Amino acid sequence: MLPELLAPAGNLEKLIWAEKYGADAVYFGMKNFSLRNFAGNFSLDDASQGISYLHKKGKKAYITLNIYPHSEEFSEIINLAHTLDEMKADAFIVSDLGLICELVKQKIKAKIHISTQANTLNYHTAIVYKKLGASRVNLARELSLENIKYIQKNLKDSDIETEVFIHGAVCFSYSGRCAISDYLTGFSANRGECKHPCRWKYHLVEELRPNEYIPVFEDNRGLYLFNPKEIALFPYVKDIINTGVKSLKIEGRMKSIHYIASIVSLYRRILNNENISIDQGFSLLARVQNRGYSYGFINGKISNVDYNHDKEKTTSNAVFIGNIIEEKNTNYSIFEVRNKTFAGEKVEILEPSGNIFQDILPNPLFTRDGQYLDYANHGQYLLLNKKYIPYSIFRRYF
Repeated sequence: MLPELLAPAGNLEKLIWAEKYGADAVYFGMKNFSLRNFAGNFSLDDASQGISYLHKKGKKAYITLNIYPHSEEFSEIINLAHTLDEMKADAFIVSDLGLICELVKQKIKAKIHISTQANTLNYHTAIVYKKLGASRVNLARELSLENIKYIQKNLKDSDIETEVFIHGAVCFSYSGRCAISDYLTGFSANRGECKHPCRWKYHLVEELRPNEYIPVFEDNRGLYLFNPKEIALFPYVKDIINTGVKSLKIEGRMKSIHYIASIVSLYRRILNNENISIDQGFSLLARVQNRGYSYGFINGKISNVDYNHDKEKTTSNAVFIGNIIEEKNTNYSIFEVRNKTFAGEKVEILEPSGNIFQDILPNPLFTRDGQYLDYANHGQYLLLNKKYIPYSIFRRYF
């Protein structure tokens, strides 16, 4: 039996895109208590719509309550849990021991999944979480494949599921428990407010020469000392499946619909037993913004090559320019412009099935309100005289 493919969503629109591109379940956060305060997040109405939409598609909805709450926040977070439980949320993703116990005490029907923030590194801890009432544990990113195999072997009869992050950004600190943002910006990473100072550019300053900024490299670019590359474990998916892990999780609640569509699509194709080479996989991953890719700890210890020491910004070799919407039109497909789009340009198209092909946009472009244009900007809608599949991604590929 294939494991679940679990995708992120920062808002209701992204939840729908994740489902369209093959996610079996989607996890998302509310306006509070979700460790991603800047992701957009869900109102109660959004959550209700999202849960209902996923259930109609035969998919599951998991909600993050993985903040480490202060004592005075418990009543609010429990009230929120009850409200979401009535909406039939499938599970809550939780880190705090007190909150886990309180959810059980309150007889919440939704399952309890242990967050990566709890940094579970061994099967003993997983069994304890099971005794406390959890049904699933996210295993820490710091584990190797051999570690995961050993844990799975020892959990065989314990009736607790495991989940592994297979793709996305990682924190410089141990399982995300970082205080750099607190000290440098006053925003707490452990309360969903991280400003990502690990991505900033740093120089060394010697104590007796406070005005001299010493570059670490001879090219004077400085050192991105704390900047880990993103993990991309697509070559190891089959190995991870063979350990018995029940869910493969993608990071990215703050990422774009282009990211969600592209990444979910790749892993869906692999789970569907499509043969994708390592070169093909990295070529497809290069289409979305990234800081470089790494296998993280999957082979054991990380090394210097797992960090981006020489740059801060993300890069990609494609630009997401728009997508096909569901609105019906007898003779045309309706194209929503997301970035500047030029008449007659060559584009690459990604369909929800994972199929990728190239095409040429019409020249001139024809808008929904009857204009003929050489180019169109974000917010405009074009009529394309071909039948494209709704939710198809159009991108300019370099």
